[in-house]
Amino acid sequence: MLNGIWLSFFMAAFAAALWQWLGMGDSEVFARLVAALFDMARLSVDIVLVLVGTMTLWLGLLAIAEKAGLIRMLARLLDPLFRRLMPGVPSGHPAFGHISMNFAANILGLDNAATPIGIKAMHSLQELNPRKDTATNAQILFLVLNSSSLTLLPVTIFMYRAQQGADDPTLVFLPILLATTASSLVGLLAVALMQRLRLHDPVVLAYMLAGALGLGLLLTALAGMSAQALAATSSLIGNLTLFGIVILFIGVAALRRVPVYDTFIAGAKEGFSFTISLLPYLIAMLVAIGVLRASGVLDAGLQGIRWLVEGAGWDTRFIDALPTAFMKPLSGSGARAMMIETMNNFGVDSFPALLAATFQGSTETTFYVLAVYFGAVGITRIRHGLGCALVSDLAGMLTAIAVCYWFFG
Repeated sequence: MLNGIWLSFFMAAFAAALWQWLGMGDSEVFARLVAALFDMARLSVDIVLVLVGTMTLWLGLLAIAEKAGLIRMLARLLDPLFRRLMPGVPSGHPAFGHISMNFAANILGLDNAATPIGIKAMHSLQELNPRKDTATNAQILFLVLNSSSLTLLPVTIFMYRAQQGADDPTLVFLPILLATTASSLVGLLAVALMQRLRLHDPVVLAYMLAGALGLGLLLTALAGMSAQALAATSSLIGNLTLFGIVILFIGVAALRRVPVYDTFIAGAKEGFSFTISLLPYLIAMLVAIGVLRASGVLDAGLQGIRWLVEGAGWDTRFIDALPTAFMKPLSGSGARAMMIETMNNFGVDSFPALLAATFQGSTETTFYVLAVYFGAVGITRIRHGLGCALVSDLAGMLTAIAVCYWFFG
């Protein structure tokens, strides 16, 4: 599937460029496409350079956690749930612990920690894969839930809104929470349908009820806070949890007489080789996305949607935020730029800007996650992984639109 998608990006960009040159007299279009090729290749290297540090750090810490037995403890805690959602993974396998830690990092908005842990989880799942180039059911479910974001505390979006002068930077907290919950739930349901998972199992329902209860209690506690207190609490919870995990790993390992420094160094050495192996996959995906954007295909799609919406007599304010939604599955930095551009053009507290911020927090960069996670283990046959992830993205986008009209009129 990736072969066809990658080729279609280039073919669509080439066809659009030909039309702009021959039909509209734009002789600079191919220069923009070539510039996009080199810009995206350079961006890929920049991303990998940033990942080298975080991968090295977190794989070193994970090595300490594994030696201390913490990964096994976490795996046992969630074993009843994962045995039903991922029946192909043996009970008590370390992959369950890595997956749990990755989800926790995503929920808290700790992107830098989530990616290396997620790659480690994908490697753990790959050990059980009999066909190394083809994604297993467990790997697909893990990827789809990652691409659906699972974000509970979108601290970075609050930061961008504050930088742009928002009166209440956390105004989009509940809309984002509702949108990302919808995208994650639809992603789970889509995978469950394709893999015939029994979500009505009493154990699965019990875990889901516990999660819903915990989410409800958290929302109840946060609902009474002022905007400033909510932003401060979100930041405190995220950072305290992150550093608390580091202290927990090191402290428990020390109590169990694990040589923490030597273990960290041994695990950290894997980080460099893991990260460098991602570069070809990142370049391949990002250059394809870059030429698609430079060719004007995305802008043309936006204009087509505007024409259809106007013809139906519907409100068109949401269309001004759609560039962020369209870019989000393709490029996190591109979507972030689109969001900031919308804030600048319409005002940080305008309806398009609020909706763009909600789009940004409702889903993850699907194609980036796919390229990094599957590329890290050499998977090229992704089966129903991309389809389920895009269905999840669509659910998050539609929910974001509905919720923002509900909240902001």
